[in-house]
Order: sequence, then structure tokens, then C-alpha cells
Amino acid sequence: MSAEVQQFQVDLRGVVDLLSRHIYSSPRVYLRELLQNARDAITARREVDGGGGRIRITPLTAESGEFVLRDDGVGLTLTEVADLLATVGRSSKRDIFDLPRSDYLGQFGIGLLSCFMVADTIVIRSRSARGGASVEWTGSADGTFQVAEIDEELPIGTSVHLVPRFDADELLRPAAVHELATTFGEFLPVRVSIDSAAGDIDITRDAPFLDAAEDPEAAVGYGRDLLGASPLDVIELSEPATGTRGLAYVLPFAPPPGARQATRMYLGRMLLSERVDDVLPDWAFFVRAVIDSTGLAPTASRESLVEDAALERVREQLGAGIRRWVLELGLREPHRLAQFVAVHEVGLKSLVRHDEELARFISRWLTVETTHGTLRIGDLVERYLHIRYAQTVDEFRQVAGISPSDEVLVNGGYLYDADLIRMLPDLYPQVTVEQVDVTGELDRLDPPPLDDRDAAVALEARAGAVLAASDCSVVVRSIDRPDLAGLYVADPEVLRAIDRGRTKGITGALWGGVLDRIDQTLSSAREDDLRARLCLNWSNRVVRALVRVQDDAVFARTVQLLYIQALLAGHHPLADADRALMTSALADLVSLSAGLEGDTIPFGDAR
Repeated sequence: MSAEVQQFQVDLRGVVDLLSRHIYSSPRVYLRELLQNARDAITARREVDGGGGRIRITPLTAESGEFVLRDDGVGLTLTEVADLLATVGRSSKRDIFDLPRSDYLGQFGIGLLSCFMVADTIVIRSRSARGGASVEWTGSADGTFQVAEIDEELPIGTSVHLVPRFDADELLRPAAVHELATTFGEFLPVRVSIDSAAGDIDITRDAPFLDAAEDPEAAVGYGRDLLGASPLDVIELSEPATGTRGLAYVLPFAPPPGARQATRMYLGRMLLSERVDDVLPDWAFFVRAVIDSTGLAPTASRESLVEDAALERVREQLGAGIRRWVLELGLREPHRLAQFVAVHEVGLKSLVRHDEELARFISRWLTVETTHGTLRIGDLVERYLHIRYAQTVDEFRQVAGISPSDEVLVNGGYLYDADLIRMLPDLYPQVTVEQVDVTGELDRLDPPPLDDRDAAVALEARAGAVLAASDCSVVVRSIDRPDLAGLYVADPEVLRAIDRGRTKGITGALWGGVLDRIDQTLSSAREDDLRARLCLNWSNRVVRALVRVQDDAVFARTVQLLYIQALLAGHHPLADADRALMTSALADLVSLSAGLEGDTIPFGDAR
């Protein structure tokens, strides 16, 4: 038993709804599709007789009642009209011209159907450059069409006449037509003009991003209009195998966090999209490119590119061009590279964590804060084979004061810096890195000499009693910095506990109870560790002099001021109690030195 072979029946209204909702982003693309078809027809005619080269648009007016787009391209015969327009999706690249060509970018059937998003009726009149009578094709939104020869002697080419839908006529009127034609077709290699009461308006012009060498000022001006500011630099990009070329404009400002790289993309000088995000590598976030190609394939909507081997090659080669720009700038104009890195450093640091290719050629120009000033990574790894880093800014500030001068300590507390330091051994195999912590660095310090040990222990106990109310213990160590009297030392957990204590004072009962529970849990586990320490430097003459101070009031106020000084030197915020302590201790010391009896606060009451 054999079954009869039948063809699918397609509901045209359903297809148009599919186009408008799921393929095309907007009915505005109707003009792009018509321009593309007309441009393909002109390309084809040049192969037949060398003629053609103009597209003329007559917008909808109240007098005319229709929109018309005319081209002097190859035109269509009766057979071609009936065959081509009756089959949705038939490609003019292959079916009329018999072989695929990069010159032909249209999908004639689908492109024509896009017009049904703005019109209820489409009329096509055409005369072929190959000879034959003039023909007319009339299609309606209900899915029917008619084809006939007409007696009128039309010029060679094709005209498309649209009778607007009730809800789309604004898109066919002069203002919208001029804006759409300029957006999509201002760089087409054919003349495009719009009829107006004042005469023809030509909208096409040379593409400045394709002739940068001939007119650098125009190229920079185009970039200024694109970015809204003068670019830091202009990079010429090219991939000859796919006919891809254009310019990348280096942004003079840091893009918003999380912003993806985006390219204004043209195919055969027809705008594909303002923002295509897969033409350049993701790491090239610091440029905005304008690219034209004749060898990349568009998707069905012609608003993005097909992800294929050609696109992958283009992405690789254009990325190589941007990398080459960075490397050459570093060799020729290092001051300009420093300016570029200063603008985009945070974004570059973010990307190098995940992109080894980018990390290998850009990391050496990134900078970090160290105990020897701000250094480029390239200089850092050349000077130091072993690099120590602190995970947080607070830890860096504390450890920096006691770090040996012949070593380097990096502040890893800024965004992405710790990650960058940790990956250095992968990029520079001769380098090793080590994370430091406050407690470990304090343990590295030498105690006072044996002859002074008893005096130092007594000083720890006496000074610790003074600062007991501030939850701060005292240790005495020898630090090779005679100008440094003391350091306020607290590991991150201690600092978090202090912050929780301050927060409890300004929050309600609910959050105060939660924070109390956290403190109780941590205190039971690490009661002895959850205290800050004031590390007094035995090498400092003020600290050694404290041992000989017999007056308890003078001793207490001096220790309290050393405590406040260490807090301020470490950039720690002062609590209300700390500020009150600083004021009273300073006032009391002045009173004591001036011999004003009775004005000082008794030692036991000082807080």
C-alpha cells in the first residue's frame, strides 16, 4: 500500500506572526530587508551588463497612499517571479544566480514576507536585464498572490509597493523612512536616495571605519560620535580570509561593571546589529568595534551571526590584533599604555583571573600596592622572587609596619588583587607567593634582649592593666624601626567582633540578639584570642622610658595615647569611648606636666 505524498499547507498569517514575534526584533526591519534585496539585485546586474547602482525610496504620503522602493538591479522575469516569490525562504544567492556568493546576502522570500508586518498588500513590478516583458506580482496577507505580464514598458529593475496596515503606517512615512534607511544603509556601496518635496536626499556616504588610513580624522570623528567621547586610540582590525575589517576604538572611560564587549556589525556594509557580542573575545571589553564583513554568515533574522568556524577564526584574528596593539604600545609609548591601564585596571584584573591568554600579555602592566610603593607586576616579579601578600587592607596596614625592609608585602585587599598575586607562579614560574596573617607576623618578631626581658614582661602586665577596659592586651617586641612606638594588632576575626559590638549599639533588639548569639558562640570557642593587642616597640625610646615612670597617672595616660596613636596609624575608626579616652588622656598629661594638682582623673577611673 503506497501513501500519497502531499505538501504542507502554510498559513501566511501564522508565518508573519512568527516572523514578527520570534525571528525579527521589530517591524522596523522591513526596510532593511528591502534594501538588502535591492542591493543584491544591483550586484547581480553588474555581472549581466555592468549597469545598475541606485536605490530610490518614495515614502508614504497622504496623496500617494503607498510606499515605494525602486532599484535598477537585474530585475525578474515572469518565471522567476512565479518561482521565487511563491516559495518562502528561497535564496536569491543560489536559485537565481546558480551558485553561492558572498556578494549576495539576502534571503528573498523571507525578506519579502517581513513586509507583511507593515503592509496588507505587496505589489512587485519588475523588468529583467536578460530581456522579456514587464511583470507584476501582487501578494495579500491572506496568503494569496497573482502574477501577470503587463504591457507597460518598465525600466530595468524592480519596484516594491506597500499599502500600509492600519497600525503601521507611521513606519512608512518620511521621518521614519529617513531614520531607518540611514541606520541600515548609510554605508551601502550603491546610491540610496529618498524622495522629498525639496528634491532627492542622498543618505549614503563613505564608511570612515573602512578607510582610516586615507582619512584618520574622519575615523576618529566617527569613534567620537560612537562613544560620546574621544577614544584613547584607534586600532585597525582585519581578517582577509573572510573579508572582515574595521576599527576598534579604545574606550576613554571604564565601562560599567559586568558590561560585555559589543560590536557594531555590518555585512556587506549593511547594518546587522548595533551590538553583536561574539565578534571579539570577551576580554576585549575595553574597546568598541565597528566591523564589516562579506564572509560571515547571518542568522535567519540577520540581526546576529551564525557561530561557525569562520566566526571563530575572525574572533581569534581580531583578538590577536588587539593584543598586538597592547604589546606595541608598551614598547613604543609606555606612558600611553600606563594611561590605558589606569582607566581599565579593575576590569583587566577581573578578566585575567579567568583568561590565561589575556593574563600572559597584560598582567605585567597591572599595578599593586606594596610596602615599597605602587609597583607594576612586571617590576615586582623582576625584583622579588618571593612575594608575600596580606588578604585584607586591615591586615596589610598592620603587617606593613613590621615587615622587614628587604622583603616585599603586597596589599591584596583591593578588588581582585589577592587573586592576581596568587596566580603569579603560573605566569612566572620563578616566583613564589606566601599569604601572611597578623598573628603569624607578630610571632616572627623578636622579644627584647635577655637583659631587658624582666623589664619588658613587667611593662606588658602594667600596660595591659591600663588597657583592660578597652579589651586590648599588650605585648612588647623588638621592631627594627626606632621611630615606631607601637602597633595595633588584630586579626580579621577580632576586627569583625569589634564591628559587631559597634553595630549592636545602633540596631534594634532583633539584630542585637542575633549579634549577641554570634559573639557568645565565638567567645566560647576562642575567648582568649578575640582580643586586639597593642604591640609596643622595645626599640623606641618612649617605650623604654615607660619602664622608669613611677607616677601611675602619667604612665596610664601615656599608654592610652600610644594606644590611640596606634589605632589612628592603622586607619582604624575610633569609637566614642576611644575619642573620649584620647581627649581626657591628652588633657590630663598637659595638666600633669604643668603641675596643676586636682585637675586629673584618677588612674582607676580613666576609660
